[in-house]
Amino acid sequence: MVLTCSLRAVFLGTALSVLSPAVSAMAQDAPDSGEISSREAIALQDQIASLRQQLSQVQSSGGGLGAPSATAAPAASGDGNLTAQLLERVSALEEQNRQMRGELDQLSNSVRDNQASVSKQISDMQFAAQGGAGAAVAAPAKATAQTKAPAASPDASEQPKTALDALKVGNASLKSGNYTDAESNARFAIKSAHSVSGKMDAQFLLAQSLAGQKQYRQSAVAYYDAYTKAPKSLKAQDSLLGVAASMLALGDKGSACQALDKLKTEFPTPAPRVRTAETTFRSRAACH
Repeated sequence: MVLTCSLRAVFLGTALSVLSPAVSAMAQDAPDSGEISSREAIALQDQIASLRQQLSQVQSSGGGLGAPSATAAPAASGDGNLTAQLLERVSALEEQNRQMRGELDQLSNSVRDNQASVSKQISDMQFAAQGGAGAAVAAPAKATAQTKAPAASPDASEQPKTALDALKVGNASLKSGNYTDAESNARFAIKSAHSVSGKMDAQFLLAQSLAGQKQYRQSAVAYYDAYTKAPKSLKAQDSLLGVAASMLALGDKGSACQALDKLKTEFPTPAPRVRTAETTFRSRAACH
């Protein structure tokens, strides 16, 4: 029995020698805020305390025993089972210790990765902030340059002041093929002209500028509006002729013939140039 108690003491001492360094290492490696590590370390300490208590009981019981008796063999068998259980518990605690170390390593790596990611994001934000500041400085400069550009335009002083000025500039633009400028001056003259003839001339200029831009539907409307402003004037003949020409350009021969018929009805003896153009348009439109 004395030999068996000694053997138990040896195994218990071995278990304590294995577990004590493990618990100390875990206490050192565990972070201050690690909830899982603290709970499991306390559990291990409780198990070690239990083993120490069992070791003390074995040592105290082994010291007062005398010579082996007839019941020594069954006791040895029971002690062998206890030893096997203790060894199994020691092995389980060692495995648990290894698992906890692995989890700590994973947590440490995750913390390092997160810190690196946060540092990179901060750097990117700082770089973006610096770039945005540069863009903000450049934007006002660009806006200032754009604001100053119109003031330096040489055409600002050449804008027409009256409807007559607009008609002069617009007709000159029409002859030079600048149809958009002619249209702009024609619209200005339409708004600012006071006499019927002035509005008629402005409307006719608008129709010509639209036809020059191949906006034939709009030009046909503008020509007819010019006709209605002064239906008995000489330019009214040209206006109806312009309606017919715009309709032919659109491929609407029926409407072109209607305009030519109205021209013939309103002006039985048109000007020679108008009569020549009328004959040509009637032939193209196949008017009866």
